[in-house]
Amino acid sequence: MTLFRPDTARALALGLLCFLFAVTWGAPLIRHLRRRQISEAIRVDGPQTHLSKAGTPTMGGLMILIPTLIFCSLFIMPEYLSLILPLSMLVLIGGLGIYDDITKLRQKRAGQPKEGISANTKLAWQFATAIGAAVVLGSPDLLDMAKVAIPGVSDLLAVPLWLYVPIAALLIVGFSNAVNLADGLDGLAGGVAAIAFASYGVLALRHGFVHLATFSFCMAGGTLAFLWFNAYPAQLFMGDTGSLALGATLAIVALMTLQWPLLPIVGIIFVAMAASNVLQVASAKFSRRFLGKDKRLFKMAPIHHHFELLGWSEVQIVQRFWIVAMLAGMFGIALGML
Repeated sequence: MTLFRPDTARALALGLLCFLFAVTWGAPLIRHLRRRQISEAIRVDGPQTHLSKAGTPTMGGLMILIPTLIFCSLFIMPEYLSLILPLSMLVLIGGLGIYDDITKLRQKRAGQPKEGISANTKLAWQFATAIGAAVVLGSPDLLDMAKVAIPGVSDLLAVPLWLYVPIAALLIVGFSNAVNLADGLDGLAGGVAAIAFASYGVLALRHGFVHLATFSFCMAGGTLAFLWFNAYPAQLFMGDTGSLALGATLAIVALMTLQWPLLPIVGIIFVAMAASNVLQVASAKFSRRFLGKDKRLFKMAPIHHHFELLGWSEVQIVQRFWIVAMLAGMFGIALGML
């Protein structure tokens, strides 16, 4: 299927409209958040250079979620009802992020530790939503997408539902939390997510999923609008409102394009974030048990903080991670076109 067709133009145009719509109300949104004192409280156990960011408005993920919901609902969903699934994921996981951000705000105002909702509650909601989405995706009576495209293999491979549901659910929950971990430097999570969505937009067009391409470009457009205000030094943070929803919907797009084996490649930065956290905890437990001292693999996790403590500037880390993300996106697209 050729990429050069009217559907491609519409997908790209709606992505551009999402950007323009979001960026025009970014400044008023920031002013509103400042007036309401909806701002970020910085972790005291993080790099000390981040303490100056305290008071920066948060919940900027609304700049991404709202334009995508509006434009996809008005222009795409009437033709492609399967878009109800990624849009529902935006609402359900984005809603979880909003609730978590509001809980943190209330805790900060009450002088309590800023912990948000409990990790168990958050995971329970994520897994319940992810399992429901996986069943909808894989069920023969619903979307019937329990299949996978293998690079270089012309035929799709069917995946048994009993295996597909846990894999899909783990991808959704895993990437939701991985993007959340990446949201620690100005422009990092937003820039990498925009690249990943744009990459899957190209793959979706290549394989005839025009509606998913449009959704992906709308997500990329909204994320770039957020990045306009989140670039160093950030005027706005996305909060869990954006990060949790971005990761979950990126996984949904990967599953719906049937190109989900490429997700760890296209989203390699997010994989590195999650892996660094796991390795940091494992190395600390191992060293305490077998070496009798607390010795960790990284200076601080997630891994972007490790590079900060090595002396890299915030801008250097973000731009270098963008470069890796772009190369990974190009590689993923190349594999997906075989």
